[in-house]
Order: sequence, then structure tokens, then C-alpha cells
Amino acid sequence: MFLDERPPKRALLSVSDKTGLDDLGRGLAAVGFELVSTGGTAEALRQAGLDVTDVSAITGFPELMDGRVKTLHPAVHAGILARANNNTDVAELKKHDIALFQLVVVNLYPFRETIARPDTTHDMALEKIDIGGPTMVRAAAKTHTRVAVVTSPNDYAAVLDELNTTDNISASTRAKLASKAFAHTAAYDAAIANWMAAQVSNEVEALPSLMTVRASKIRDLRYGENPHQIAALYDVSGDGWSKAVVHQGKALSYNNLLDLTGAYDLVRDLSGGPAITIIKHTNPCGAAVHQDGLVSAYHAARECDPMSAFGGIVAANQRVGADLAVILTETFLEVVVAPDFTDDALAILRKKKNLRVVQMPLISPDGLPFVLRRVDGGFIAQGPDTRRVDLSECEVVSARAPSNAELSSLQFAWEACKHVKSNAIVFARGTALAAVGAGQMSRIDSVNLCKMKATRPLNEGTVLASDAFFPFRDGLDAAHEAGATAVVQPGGSRNDQEVIDACNEHGMAMIFTKTRHFRH
Repeated sequence: MFLDERPPKRALLSVSDKTGLDDLGRGLAAVGFELVSTGGTAEALRQAGLDVTDVSAITGFPELMDGRVKTLHPAVHAGILARANNNTDVAELKKHDIALFQLVVVNLYPFRETIARPDTTHDMALEKIDIGGPTMVRAAAKTHTRVAVVTSPNDYAAVLDELNTTDNISASTRAKLASKAFAHTAAYDAAIANWMAAQVSNEVEALPSLMTVRASKIRDLRYGENPHQIAALYDVSGDGWSKAVVHQGKALSYNNLLDLTGAYDLVRDLSGGPAITIIKHTNPCGAAVHQDGLVSAYHAARECDPMSAFGGIVAANQRVGADLAVILTETFLEVVVAPDFTDDALAILRKKKNLRVVQMPLISPDGLPFVLRRVDGGFIAQGPDTRRVDLSECEVVSARAPSNAELSSLQFAWEACKHVKSNAIVFARGTALAAVGAGQMSRIDSVNLCKMKATRPLNEGTVLASDAFFPFRDGLDAAHEAGATAVVQPGGSRNDQEVIDACNEHGMAMIFTKTRHFRH
């Protein structure tokens, strides 16, 4: 039968990303492949000195409509889709004088890169929606028992190696390439679907009715939260931790990446100057803003809970210099992250060979416009908690208004409290955390946890922030007993007046934000 014979070897190449194309073309030609190509790909191969057959010579049609129509033709797709050992396919190929393709090399128009540019118009984006490319990729992947499909320049070398060694691409390699190909087109369609959804979105349906998430595996991790769990890092936005520079130390673990996200999310939110955050198990155990610089901010942050800071993750919002680096090497830390490091700082930090030193821009990555969490059978989604509150514009509900110093401290405490697991209570002294009560089942327990963990008495001008309302006055009574002079909380309890009365009895100032920051 025709397909049982060894037909002439033909490769169809049509790529937007021309990385490695010259070497691939030369390698295929060297093992006897006829190169069939389109437009710009054909021109690039010819410039490399290779013989190329234009697709138009096979279809009998020129490229139409500025290249919108060039490969959508039976002469192309029958040559890809023909099944091995199928009598009907063999007869139809002979009848219409169509030759087979054994290899299809396609990557798609740069749609994601195009829509990422601020000057991209709607029409420009539409023109970067590839039609023929995904069709060829899917056709070749469907026929992977006979056809190899390559969608990434990263796979060129392995394919050429097999062809040079065995004059064939193995069944297992074809299957792996097909799996990658379907993932490639799925991710491409996801990017288009998300962009289209954004064009027609409205306030009623801010989250899409059909959610499509594109994520590329960056690397496998040693394990997850525990050694018996598998884990990997995936990239959605093209930015974020996949682009971080790890200057030294062991590879980042699953838990490191969770803590790093918590540390950088908090240090981004802290306003007013040089800031340091210290994170342990995704909760802050220290945070401070200090006008004298990062060294002073670090000392103030670490004073909150030095025991928990041992083995923690430190994040800075400014360039780390040698003065801070010396201090950081005086204790055991898992990771230090900052937008930049001086050369002297890096040299000092290298003395701690297991310390991971990570450089990451402080600009928040775009990522997903929503946050996903697992539930049985699926996911729940919500928008990110990006709301910022200026306390000077909020309602003072107590008889006494906070002083300027208290207001500044309350603003800092409110920004920090948002990043503590609920039920969350934080005490602050100036613009530094004085105590943190995280993740308790009742709000008064969180207040009492702060009292227990405080390394210094909380009666030295401390203020308190609560991520949600106080349901009863007992929380305010405990806060007063601890030494708090001012409180910021969302309000909204049916017992608000009882809580306000307690605040007034104790001579405390209190602000209602009318914004809650639960963090489950």
C-alpha cells in the first residue's frame, strides 16, 4: 500500500518565532527532507541558502488577503491528516495527487506579545489571531501516529538528533510533541478568549462565564508543602517569580515561593519610605517603615518577634546595601528578596552559602485578574484585594479623634493587617509592628495572642488594627488593657455602638474604614 512505502520526506514549516530556524532547515535538508513553507518563513530559509517549495506551488493558489488565507487548502491538510494504512485515504491521495507531510513545524502569531503593548489597537490585535497555524498544529497532533509536530524552537535539537541517529522520529517523541502541541493551541486560544472577554466585560459580570487559564510550567519543585506532595512553578503573566534572579543559594521551594509572595505583597503596600517585612509561614512576624533607611527599618521590624524571624523571609522595598547585608548575615534566614542589591551586598551575603538571595522588581506583576482557590470539584475565583484606604478620609466614630502621630501609626497598621491571616489583629508602635495575632478562631483570642507575644509592653503609644469588625466590646476592653490608645477597624457589627461606647469609656480614638480585609 502507498502509505506502507517510504514516501519522500517532506516538512511543512510556518513559524512566527524564527529562533533556530536556519539550523533546523539545514538539519532537515541534510537528512533528505523537502522544505515546504509560507511567506516570511520561506524567505528566511532562502536567505539561509536553502531550497524551499512555496505552499502556493502545492495549493495552486497565491497567498490571499494579506496572508490570511495560505495554508487552508486540501492539498496541505490532506497531506497532514492522511491516516496510515487507510485504503480510502490512500485512494484519495492518489486521485488528487497529494503528497504526505511527515513533519509540521509551526508556531503562532505573537498575539499575547501584541496585546501587551500599550499602543495596540483592536484591529491590530485581531490581525494577530492566527487561523491557519492552529489548524495545521491540531491536524498534525491528531495524526501523531504518523506525523511529528513541533511548536517550540526548544524541541528542534532533539528532533534533529533523532533524525540523524535513526532517520526517524520515534512514536514516543511524536506523542510527547503532540501533547505539547495541543497545550500550545489551548494556551493560545485561552489568551484570545481572555482578551475578548475583557473587551466585552461589564460591572455585572466582571469574572468570565467561562474561565480559561493559560499557565506554562517553569520548573518542577523538589516537593510541595510536605515531602509527599508533588509541586511545580507555573507562569501565567510572563512576569512574577519565574523572572526573578536567584543570585545564590538552593533552588526556591514551594513554601519559599508562597512566603515570598506574602513578603512582597506586604512590602509593596507599605507606604511612606524604606520598608522591611519579615514573613514566617505566610504571616508577617515583623514589618516597619523607617525614614532613616533599610537598616533602621530592619531593626524595627525584627523587634516585633525576633524568635519567629529566625528562619524567616526578609523583603525590602529598596536596593540592599552592604550595611544591611552585614546585619542579615548575623542570623539564619531562608530568603532575602529586594528589587536590587549592591555588588558589595552580594559579596557579603555570599558568606551564607545556603541563603537564597533573590532580586525581583517591586512592580506588581499583572498575572490573573482574579485569584483562584480549590474547592471540591473545582475552583472559586475572586478579584485581588487591591483596595487602598486613606484613613484621613474615613469616619472617626469615637468622641476623641486620633492625634497626627496615632493617625500615621493607624495607617501603617491597617496596611499591614491586610496581609495577616484572619482573624487578624496587629499592634503597631509608630510605623512598625509591635505584635501580631494571626489566624485565631475568635477576635479576642487574636488580641490576647498579641499581648502574649509582644516583646515589649504595648502601652508605649501603641495602636491596633483589626481586619474585620469587633462583634463585642470585650475585644476593645482587652485592647485597652494591653495599652492601645487608638483603633482602626471596618465597623459594621450590630454591636457597633457597644464597641464605640467601650472605646469612649477608655478614652481611645477609633476609625471605621467600612472596608474589610479577611485573608483566609
